[in-house]
Order: sequence, then C-alpha cells, then structure tokens
Amino acid sequence: MRKKKITIPDILQMKQEHSRISMLTSYDYPFTRIMDAAGVDIILVGDSVGVVVAGHETTLPVTMDEMLYHVRAVRRAEPKALVVADMPFMSYQISIEEACRNCGRMIKEGGAEAVKIEGGMNMAHVIRAVSSIDIPVMGHVGLTPQSIHRMGGYKVQGRMGQADRIVEDAHAVQAAGAFSVVLEGIPARLAARISSELSIPTIGIGAGPECDGQVLVIHDILGLCEKYSPKFVKRYAELEPIISAAVRQYVSEVKDGTFPTPEHSFS
Repeated sequence: MRKKKITIPDILQMKQEHSRISMLTSYDYPFTRIMDAAGVDIILVGDSVGVVVAGHETTLPVTMDEMLYHVRAVRRAEPKALVVADMPFMSYQISIEEACRNCGRMIKEGGAEAVKIEGGMNMAHVIRAVSSIDIPVMGHVGLTPQSIHRMGGYKVQGRMGQADRIVEDAHAVQAAGAFSVVLEGIPARLAARISSELSIPTIGIGAGPECDGQVLVIHDILGLCEKYSPKFVKRYAELEPIISAAVRQYVSEVKDGTFPTPEHSFS
C-alpha cells in the first residue's frame, strides 16, 4: 500500500506529467479499504449509490443526508486516495448560499476532500463561489445524470451540433476554478479536443481513451449491477454468480444441519 496521501496538487501534477488518473466509485468501508490498497488515485462517493445500492432508477432521489452517511463510511477506511463527494440533486442549484453551505457540510461533516458539481456554463457561478471559499470542486459536463429529463434519457451528448457547447461548458468549469472535470458520454474525438485544450485534468467515463483519467462505477466493473450495462463499461469480474453460489451453499447447509459444526460453536 502506498504511504503518501494523494492531494489536489498531486492530481494537477499528474496531468502535467501525463500520468493517467484512476478513479472509482465507493460507498462504504470495505470496498474503500480494498480499492485503496489496490492503488486507485481518486475515490468518488457518487450519487450513483442511489441506483446501484438503493435501487432507484435515477440519481435524482438521493439526499444530502444519504450522501453524508456514505462519505463518512468511506472516510473511516482512512484512504490514501483523494476522496471526492458528489453533490446530490437540488443541494447546490437553489442558491449560492445553500450551495456553499451544503458543500461545506460535505467537507466538515462528511470528511470529503473535494466535491463534484454537475453542469457547465449554467453552474459556473456556483463552482466559482464554492471554489472561492477553498472547497475544491470537480466539474462534470457532457452527459450529466441529474439532467436526465432534459436530455431525454442517458444519451450520448456532443453530437448534432452540440460539440461547441460542451467545449464551452468545459472551459467555463475550468475558468470558474474547478481542479478537474468529468467528461461523460461524449464522442472520443470531442473528449480528446477538450483534454488537449484544458490545463486541468479530464476524467472520462464513456468519453474515449484520450482523457487524462478514467472513472467507472465499482458495481459495474465487478458485475454486480443488473439494471444496465452501458457500452463504455468493462467488467473485470463477474461476482454475482460467486456470491449467489456462496449464499446457496449457506442456505443448503443451514437447512440440512451441516452448519454450524463444533468448529463454529463455543464450548
């Protein structure tokens, strides 16, 4: 396990050194402990928890209190990775004052080291205000899941004349003070252009290989999410059948009386 804690300056330096940045989502203590020991650079406590853990169809129902619960659980693992917390829907859109207060809670009460805010030009004023009080902000443009109703679903963005707008969004996020930006669900060529133009790191998800880093949802790469399987997801393991087999064996042994044995009992 690495000894050095990863910080915002480290992430910025990785861009300058052309060192790829690895980011994964985590929502609890055991997964965080495992992935941090494996060397991931950034842990995102994503509002995707609402879909892959709570079973919602979208991220929209996730609340501040729920996010704070999961951020605290992640921080208890004392990860060396940088911990970034998603700001849930309607926690930052109402007013600058409320955005700063809620982002501050994520740092002060949750223990996050940065927050992630969705939106480009329309949210630049929020990113600027939050950054100005020394809360590091990761931006998020392209396919923004909290805008699913406007977009008409989880559809690739940046086509049909939208490319220039997404480039403008990315530049607006950088100008507002974000230390990095997630590029989600956009054509690879567009992501490459944005990555070459920005001085801050880009983290891609469904945005091709030319971003400065990549992020995926942990449940997706482990084969634990049955709701969907986007084209950009690579499954590195299929844990569902392994877990299912273990549970089936446990149930069988309880039913036939072979568990527990004297080995698992107290005298």
